[in-house]
Amino acid sequence: MEIAVIRNADGWPDHFDALAERAVLAAIEGAKPKIKGAAEISILLTEDAEQRELNAQYRGKDSSTNVLSFPQIEPFGPVVGILGDITLARETLIREAQEQGVSLEDHFTHLVVHGFLHVLGYDHLVEAEALQMEGLETQILAGLGIADPYADEAV
Repeated sequence: MEIAVIRNADGWPDHFDALAERAVLAAIEGAKPKIKGAAEISILLTEDAEQRELNAQYRGKDSSTNVLSFPQIEPFGPVVGILGDITLARETLIREAQEQGVSLEDHFTHLVVHGFLHVLGYDHLVEAEALQMEGLETQILAGLGIADPYADEAV
């Protein structure tokens, strides 16, 4: 699996390349997709302004967002070739990590796992799918020593 980390914004810590790779590999181990050959995913580390443009262009939402996924494979299909792209917005991630009281590293790892699961075909638009995706995310993150990011939502 080739994992290309691209920086379109200053301020991203250097060690986030290794965190992104660790998160993707853990997601592969946890989701167990059908790997059929060489595969590549790109992870774009950007800022809110660019993320806002991407969100407006591809989702019709004129606001930044923490993570966007652009799958290039069929949902739940074979994992081979260019899988897609994941983009993350630095300012949004920093703000959310502070609001949630978690480390930026843990929040970043969670969102890379989340984004990669979207690339594989997982979604959270309906409750049953959300429960499946969140359960898988929680399991993957636990394997990385990261607390359940959804634990407080059941209140």
